[in-house]
Amino acid sequence: MHKRILALLTCLFVISIVQTSSFASDDRDTLRARLRERGTDKNIRSPGDHVRTLMHEGRKRQYLVHVPQGYNPRRPTPLVVAMHGGGGNMNILANDTYYGLISKSEESGTIVVFPNGYSQRKTGKLATWNAGECCGAARDEGVDDVGFIRAMLSEVRAQLNIDPERIYATGMSNGGMMSYRLACEMSDTFRAIAAVAGTDNTHTCKPTHAVSVLHIHALNDTHVLFNGGAGPDVIKSTVTEFTSVPDTISKWVNLNECSSASKRILEKRGAYCDLYASCQDRSKVQLCVTEDGGHSWPGGVKPRGDETPSQAISATDTIWAFFERASR
Repeated sequence: MHKRILALLTCLFVISIVQTSSFASDDRDTLRARLRERGTDKNIRSPGDHVRTLMHEGRKRQYLVHVPQGYNPRRPTPLVVAMHGGGGNMNILANDTYYGLISKSEESGTIVVFPNGYSQRKTGKLATWNAGECCGAARDEGVDDVGFIRAMLSEVRAQLNIDPERIYATGMSNGGMMSYRLACEMSDTFRAIAAVAGTDNTHTCKPTHAVSVLHIHALNDTHVLFNGGAGPDVIKSTVTEFTSVPDTISKWVNLNECSSASKRILEKRGAYCDLYASCQDRSKVQLCVTEDGGHSWPGGVKPRGDETPSQAISATDTIWAFFERASR
């Protein structure tokens, strides 16, 4: 009797295990299906972070879109293209601890797109931008980064309600240089750009529309030297003899047909800002200089290296304020 009961219990236990395994297998299959669906769904349906992939020039390129919680699909929304520095990637610039761009996106209701530069690695790390004379593999292989940005924006604008009059670009170092190239070659798209620690090193520049320009740079930058040239802490073969900050500003003052006289709009301990106004089509050119901070993003936290960014100004706040004024 006891043996029959024990056999029955054993049988029920085995059946229970088999059923549980079957259910777990079904759950795993469902999860795999959902993940596959998410990977192939190209529509951005909700606020949050969305990583997208597109093929351009036969290369797989990636970008991250941050849609703020307050996004209203019925209301045209401003968009900022934010480009990382040379040797970085989109996830570094999207790290709020370092740059605060996600927080600013939420605060202002602005969509921010973080494209990944060209990388020879499958991970997308150690990426660079072909900004003309600089930098790295993107420059050496003649990568069409302008075409990539154009294709990326076409995808994003097809899915989200973007205000065509409020599309901007910003970047750090090599990403700032790429901002200048976009101003030169996509002036029909970008209302304003803001470059941090990266000067204009384009081959040619013939914008068809005026583009407002903000440049932020530290006097003691040892990478992209304020007065021109590459500093001692760079591998010269991967960069160029950088254009100086004064020459960059002079170029865009002329391109935008601004008054040659600037007005000091900020002066405080450790920083100042000069504005060139009376420009074509109400465009503006603004230069903000910090005394220290080296090759970094003022107000932020440097992801690598020993330099401490200047805290005299916040690059993120200054950029957003400039973009808002550029659209008035």
